[in-house]
Amino acid sequence: MNKIQSSLSEAVSQIKDGATVMIGGFGGSGAPLELIHALIDTGAKDLTIVNNNAGNGDVGLAALIREARVSKLICSFPRSADPKAFSERYLAGKIELEIVPQGTLAERIRAGGAGIPAFYTPTSFGTEVAEGKPVEKFEGRSYVQERWLKADFSIIKAFKGDAMGNLIYRMAGRNFNPLMAMAAKHTIVQVNHVVELGALDPETIVTPGIFVNSVVEVSNPQQEEILNREGAYYPPLNAPLSNNEAGA
Repeated sequence: MNKIQSSLSEAVSQIKDGATVMIGGFGGSGAPLELIHALIDTGAKDLTIVNNNAGNGDVGLAALIREARVSKLICSFPRSADPKAFSERYLAGKIELEIVPQGTLAERIRAGGAGIPAFYTPTSFGTEVAEGKPVEKFEGRSYVQERWLKADFSIIKAFKGDAMGNLIYRMAGRNFNPLMAMAAKHTIVQVNHVVELGALDPETIVTPGIFVNSVVEVSNPQQEEILNREGAYYPPLNAPLSNNEAGA
């Protein structure tokens, strides 16, 4: 089955209002910036986003939030270098936040992909994060029950991929991406390079194609940190206004 999509817009066209979407990346490392911008262009709104942070500046996830497309954010680190888009909407009561410790976030996503409904961790015990969650003692220590995280869609970034969706990652760009690929009903991937079937050494494949639905090549991906240093803004300021109500 050939999973290559002809364009970014085609790849994200199935994401509709109200969807839960996991977005890979650790800051700008491994973040699928072009797919996020394509998602903004679709107009999909009322999204629940699962990501490590809340975005920076005026591109990528921050732009998705600023454009009033996100109703809830599940993340571990909402106070990043320049979180103005999230901070403004959160303080105005226009976006819901669920804080999850970073290791717990990764394990909840992994559990979702592995079919494990719940697990116990000592992290967050005795804090506000643990309020209302079941607690059990194991070998004299208290552990908090955490539930799996699953999504309708994951949009992730890899370094190389083939037509079957087999993926390898580049260095730190691996981060949350392989876990999120497993935890969604439909996984969409942007890759720097699409290679021929058989070109990837099976021993180096991190995400098997069984977890991937769509692949789109972005041969020169932009980097969030560079765009923010340049003062980039998405959508471009001269672009047509969206259908969202002003101040939504």
